[in-house]
Amino acid sequence: MKKIITYGTFDLFHQGHYNILKRAKEYGDYLIVGVTSESFDLERGKLGVRDSLLTRIENVKKTGFADEIIIEEFNGQKIQDVQKYNIDALVIGSDWIGKFDYLKPYCEVVYLERTKNISSTQIRLQEQFLNVGLILDSDNDGGFVEESKFVSGVHIDRVFCEDLKQANELKQKYQLNEAYDNLDEFMDGLNAVIVNVKTKKAVEYIKKAQKAGKHVLYRFFEQPTLKQIQSMIDTAKKKHLLLLDCMVPVYSQAFNQLMWMVECGRIGKVIHADCIVSNTDDSQLNKYYSVLYAVYVASRICASTDFKYTTFKHKFSDDKYYLRASLESKGVLIDLEIGEGIDLLPNIKILGEEGQIVVPNDWWNTGYFEIYHNGNPVPERHCYNYEGNGMRYILREALIMLREDNYETTRFSNEYAMALYQACKNITEKVK
Repeated sequence: MKKIITYGTFDLFHQGHYNILKRAKEYGDYLIVGVTSESFDLERGKLGVRDSLLTRIENVKKTGFADEIIIEEFNGQKIQDVQKYNIDALVIGSDWIGKFDYLKPYCEVVYLERTKNISSTQIRLQEQFLNVGLILDSDNDGGFVEESKFVSGVHIDRVFCEDLKQANELKQKYQLNEAYDNLDEFMDGLNAVIVNVKTKKAVEYIKKAQKAGKHVLYRFFEQPTLKQIQSMIDTAKKKHLLLLDCMVPVYSQAFNQLMWMVECGRIGKVIHADCIVSNTDDSQLNKYYSVLYAVYVASRICASTDFKYTTFKHKFSDDKYYLRASLESKGVLIDLEIGEGIDLLPNIKILGEEGQIVVPNDWWNTGYFEIYHNGNPVPERHCYNYEGNGMRYILREALIMLREDNYETTRFSNEYAMALYQACKNITEKVK
């Protein structure tokens, strides 16, 4: 008897889930299905799971394909399960290609090709789903495809690129259903797009998506004009569409908890802060966001976007420079250091009259910070769950906003966004 095992959350059970269970059953004689527990989903950063564990188990049971259902409760359990149940093969969707190769010494690992065009039909029938397409001009998707796997209710379905050959290569790389070089055909059936392009065409793509009535999540690589940003905001308001700038710190629980600590006076009156951002390949930032992240931190610490500036720039070459900006507002001095293509040690240090807060290397990708109180050398550490590159938290925010019929996030209001973009523009203009 050939024993097969597969795993999944199986939240908001749809045809794609049904198909993979059916095909897994057909691959052998006896199928064991592992359904993730709530605690394990939280531990591995799975966000927005709507159905209870009992509901998800019942939905799997109703298919009639599972000979046995078990609960997946911890990392490393798969190896234990394979050995415990004498499994011959793990069968899983091809969107996880390579992720479970570590099981090959224990059993066969089979990646099934995703069911084409099934999930998108199901998604259109269920309001809790967000059916998303990617607009790209390089092989960097910003991590959105991988991150979407951890947000229940988000499905990235297809990719657009002006070069059809490149679009098909991206489709293959990210295991998507469709590839397009025609924007109108690409957007048909979607309710949201992610714009992650490196050229100034990003604004054009956003406007076309808005005209077609699509929600937009975007990351700029080139700084748009304030007029362009205001125009996009006005369109989003008029058409009741989401327009989300994918700034990770805005949606980071650790960073927001840190700022609440500052605001409630845990280190007393803030005197000074250092914020260092390094734009390197490992940092996953670009030139535009390096400055924007730093200015965002300053605005949160000072509770203001009205700054006095002193700036300094040293250029090493055309693509490498060091920028230092000193900002003052409401009696607080903020020193920003930004490295483009050079190795700085990114961190944040906030000094108050009664202590200081320190956030370590690549602070926008961290889940903890430390508070040092005056007279006590032992830090008080605060830890929060943080997985991936942060994009899953932005995708979750988009879902929450749509479910609450809210098209402007309180975390990053339109008025605040415009003031922040203006402050960012002021700095970049001073160092040209």
